[in-house]
Amino acid sequence: METPPLPPPSMGYSPPVATPSTPLPRPERRPTPPAFSSPSTFSPLPPQQNQLPRTSSQTQTPGSLSSGDGVHVSPPVSQFSTPPGPPIFSPPLRPAAVPFRATPTTPQPVPFSSGSTLPTSSSPHYSNGSHELPLHHSTCLDESTFESPYVLFSAHKVLKHKKLANVPSLGFGALVSPGREIAPGPEVVHREPYRCQSCGAYANLYCEILIGSGQWQCVICKRLNSSDGEYIVPSKEDLQNWPELSSSAIDYVQIGNKRPGFVPVSDPRMSAPIFLVIDECLDEAHLQHLQGSLHAFADCLPPTARLGVITYGRTVSVYDFSEGSMASADVLPGDKSPTQESLRALIYGTGVYLSPIHASLPVVHTIFSSLRPYKVNLPEASRDRCIGTAVEVALAVIRGPSAEMTRGIIKRSGGNCRIIACVGGPNTHGPGSVPHSVSHPNYAYMEKTAMKWMEHLGQEALRHETTVDILCAGTCPVRIPILQPLAKSSGGVLILHDDFGEAFGVNLQRASMRAAGSHGLFEIRCSDDILVTQVIGPGEEATADSHETFKNDSSFCIQMHSVEETQSFSLSMETKGDIKNDYVYFQFAVRYSNIYQADISRVITVRLPTVDSVSMYLRSIQEDVAAVLIAKRTLLHAKTSSDAIDMRLTLDERVKDIALKFGSQLPKSKLYRFPQELSTLPESLFHLRTGPLLGNVIGHEDERTVLRNLFLNASFDLSLRMLAPRCLMHREGGTFEELPAYDLAMQSNAAVVLDHGTDVFIWLGSELAAQEGKSAAALAACKTLAEELSEQRFPAPRILSFKEGSSQARYFVSRLIPAHKDPPYEQEARFPQLRTLSPEQRTKLKSSFIHFDDYSFCEWMRSLKLVPPEPS
Repeated sequence: METPPLPPPSMGYSPPVATPSTPLPRPERRPTPPAFSSPSTFSPLPPQQNQLPRTSSQTQTPGSLSSGDGVHVSPPVSQFSTPPGPPIFSPPLRPAAVPFRATPTTPQPVPFSSGSTLPTSSSPHYSNGSHELPLHHSTCLDESTFESPYVLFSAHKVLKHKKLANVPSLGFGALVSPGREIAPGPEVVHREPYRCQSCGAYANLYCEILIGSGQWQCVICKRLNSSDGEYIVPSKEDLQNWPELSSSAIDYVQIGNKRPGFVPVSDPRMSAPIFLVIDECLDEAHLQHLQGSLHAFADCLPPTARLGVITYGRTVSVYDFSEGSMASADVLPGDKSPTQESLRALIYGTGVYLSPIHASLPVVHTIFSSLRPYKVNLPEASRDRCIGTAVEVALAVIRGPSAEMTRGIIKRSGGNCRIIACVGGPNTHGPGSVPHSVSHPNYAYMEKTAMKWMEHLGQEALRHETTVDILCAGTCPVRIPILQPLAKSSGGVLILHDDFGEAFGVNLQRASMRAAGSHGLFEIRCSDDILVTQVIGPGEEATADSHETFKNDSSFCIQMHSVEETQSFSLSMETKGDIKNDYVYFQFAVRYSNIYQADISRVITVRLPTVDSVSMYLRSIQEDVAAVLIAKRTLLHAKTSSDAIDMRLTLDERVKDIALKFGSQLPKSKLYRFPQELSTLPESLFHLRTGPLLGNVIGHEDERTVLRNLFLNASFDLSLRMLAPRCLMHREGGTFEELPAYDLAMQSNAAVVLDHGTDVFIWLGSELAAQEGKSAAALAACKTLAEELSEQRFPAPRILSFKEGSSQARYFVSRLIPAHKDPPYEQEARFPQLRTLSPEQRTKLKSSFIHFDDYSFCEWMRSLKLVPPEPS
C-alpha cells in the first residue's frame, strides 16, 4: 500500500524515493515522572496478550535499498572530524582509595538519575488471533552486514555473566556520533516513523512482523504495535520494501516550516550569518598575522554568505556596510551591557551590519586593512577588552527586530548562526570581566561571577540558535576558565593557537563552514538487560517537558547544544544481571532541525550477540574504541594538574585490574601476563599517561584544559589520534612506512611524520638534513602528507617541522615511547624495522639518545608486576 509520490520539495532537496507513507499520529504528551529516572525493570505480561512466542525460524537477510535516490539532508559543505567544547552529564567523582571494586556490585543508574521506577501498564491488546499468523523473523541476520558507522561499541559481543561483564577497569560502552555524515548516507523516508506506543522505540530491521495483520513487536519492550495495516504483505520478502525493516540507520525527513514568520532561503550560507568579533588590542606583529588570516577568510567565503564585523577594546565598534565603498562604524560603550535604547537605535536605524559578501567584499577588506596596532604602552594582559559586551551586541544584531515586530513577515535566519571571536587576551572590561591581575584580592570571587555570566550569555545565544566559537592566539594568557563557558554552553568550541598565522587562518575558515543543526534531542534506548551508567558529550539533561513521552518510556534523553559531524557521545553501560537472551538491542535516535529547517529523525538500531565464553568476548573487543572510552572516562575527572596526577595512578590500577581479571598468572611467579587479546590496549593507555592529556608534555594548564574539553567531545578518529600518535617514516620515492610511535624511529638518515591529533610534527635526522637536495624533497613530501592527514580535521592541527638536535625537537621526542632503554630483543620484537639497520647504524642510533628517568612501555608494565603482551 503506497501513496502517490510527494511533490518535489523545495530548499535544495532532490526528489524523494517513494516509500510506504501512512503517517502515524504522534503520541499524546503525558505527565512524566522525575526527569532521567533510571531504566526501569518491567514485569512481563502474559505472552498471549502482548508478546510473541519465541521461535527459531530463519529468513534471508533483507537487501538494503539504494540510498542514491534518497534525499541527502547533509549540507554541501566540507566535513571535519572533531567537536565543540563539552558538557558532562555525570558530576565528577572523587577518586576512591581503592579505584576498582573487587567484586562488582549491583549496577547503579546514571549518576544524575533519580532512580525512580515507572509503573507497569498494559499495552493495547490485539485479540484477532494474529499471533498464529506467519512471522517475519530477523534472528539470523548477518550482524557484520549492518555494522553502523554511527555507533562504535567497545566489543562486538556482550558477556552474559554480570560479574565479569561489569568489571569496571575494562568496562563496556559505545561511542555514538549521531550527526556524522557519510556517503552514501542513511536511507531517507518522508513520513512519520512507526513507534512503539508503550516505550517509544522505533520500528527497525530486527522487529518481528506479523505479516498477516501488519503488527510489529518492539525489540526493546517486546510489546505488539499496529502499523495501521501498512506491513501487511503476501510474503516476508516484500517487507524489504520498507527501508526501516532492511537498514540499520534511517533518516525520517519532514520538510515543512513550523516556525511562523520564517522565510526559507535556498543557500544555507545565506541563511546563517557569520559575525566576526575582533580584538583590537594587539601588538603590530600579531595584528599583521591576523590581517593576513582575515583577508584570506573573506576571499574564501561564498558570494551569498552574510558577514558582519565587530571590533572591541574599551568600546565596541559595529561596522556599517550601507555607505557603499566606505567603511564606517557605530560605537557603543563597553563597560556595560548595551541598553535597549542603544540597541533599538542600532537595529531600527539605516545601518546595514550584515551584508552578503558579494556586495561588500571591498569594504570588508578595507575594514581589515584599517585595523591598527595597540598604541598605549601597557602589557597585553592589562589592556581593556570588553569581549562580553561585543558578543552581546553581535547577538542583538543577529536577532534583529523580529522579537519586537508584531505583524508582517520577517526574514529570519535558518539553522545555527555563528559568532567567531578572534581573541588575543583576557576579558578585563565590562560584564563578564576579571581584574587585570590574578593577584587581585577579590579575583576568585570575580572569576566565579564572570564564569556564571559567560555561561548565561552562551545559553542566551543557544536559545537564539547562535553558536559562539572562540579562537585564541598569541602569548598573553586569555583566562580559559572565563571564556570556556561561553563557547561550551552555546555549542561552540574554544581553540588555542601559538599565533594568528596559518593554523589560525585555517581554523577560521573551517569554523565558518561547519554546518550545525539545532533543537537536537538525543535518545538512548536499550534492552532491559542493559543499564546506561554514564554519558559524556556535548549536551545537557533534557527536561521532562522538552520531548514527547510514552507510557513505559525508559529512554535516556539528552538536549544537544548543536548537531554537528565533529561530535560524539561516550556511553558507559553495565548489565543488570545475568543475561538469558541470545541478543541485546540498542537504539539511538537524534531529532533535530537541519540548516534547511527540515525536521530530521535519525534512528540507528544495533543488535549484539551475547556469549558465555570470556575468550570469545575478549576476541570481540575493539581495542581502539575501548582505549578511547577509558581515556574519556579518565579525563572527565582530570580537571586540574593535581587531578591529572591522581588519574595517572588510577590508570595504573586499571591496567593491573584488567590483567588480574582477564589475564593469566605466570607459573611459580607473582607476575601476571596481560591478556594477549588486548595486546594494543596497554600501549594506548601508556600514551594517555605520558602524553599531553595526562602527562607533563604541556607547560600551561590552559592548554591542557582546552585539549581536555576537545577530547571529551571529539569524534572517534580525532580522539584516537589525540590519544595515541601515528608515526610514519619517509622512504625513497616519496612513500611512507607506518611504524610504532617509539623513539627508535629517530634515525639520523630519515624523516619522520608524527600525527598527534591537534599537532603534526615533522622531524628531520641530522644526516638527511645535511644533504640539501634530499632533505628538501623529504621535507616537501612530509608537509604534503601532514596536510593530507589533516585536511578534513577541525580544529586544524598546527604543523611543526624541525631538525634533529634543535630545541623544538623536544616537542617531538616527548610524544614518543622511550624504547631505547629496552633490551635489544624487546626492541626488535616491538620495532621490527630495526632489523634492517646495519650494526654501525644500530650503534649510532643507540649513542644518539640522552638518558632520562622516564619509563619505557615495557618498564612501566614490569613496574606494575605485569608481563607486557606480545606485539600483535
